[in-house]
Amino acid sequence: MPLIIVIAILTALRYFEVGPFANLSWGWIIGLMVFAFVWFEWLERMFGLDKGDSHDKLEKARQERVKKAFRKDR
Repeated sequence: MPLIIVIAILTALRYFEVGPFANLSWGWIIGLMVFAFVWFEWLERMFGLDKGDSHDKLEKARQERVKKAFRKDR
């Protein structure tokens, strides 16, 4: 997420030609956009960073349901 914020700020600074960013090449900004796209579409999924703790929480909830189901005497 910080990368997206940096890209948005750099784009605004370059577009409005603020200070030293007036001479910044659009290539750098587009390069960052491409990097962000590749990161969020492929690398995060490849490393499993997109799931976070959701898989662990779901597994824990499943185990609790199984324990409750087998504790009851039928």
